[in-house]
Amino acid sequence: MPGVWVIVAYHRSRKKAEVLALVRARVPILRKEGLVTDRTPVLMRSRDGTIIEVSEWKSREAIDAAHKNPNVLAMWEKFFAVCDCVPLNTLAEAEEMFAGFERVEG
Repeated sequence: MPGVWVIVAYHRSRKKAEVLALVRARVPILRKEGLVTDRTPVLMRSRDGTIIEVSEWKSREAIDAAHKNPNVLAMWEKFFAVCDCVPLNTLAEAEEMFAGFERVEG
């Protein structure tokens, strides 16, 4: 069964290093909980510093389960303390036909 791909944009904050550390830890935490596939996430940065992550959940049910999982909820609380998740259309690159982003090494 194919997974569900998601793209998340973590808007810049003054705590850039902390945000990046949380983003890098996100998929391993979700994988430990059995919620995402083994595919390696892709990390990118927009011109304004927003971090974009492309990753694959195992299923829509896994996404629903994450919203009830205490380990995932605790991880999300850490994110919300240092950054905002924003829609892709808030990024300037989203207006371009071929949006280009800087690669962030995993």
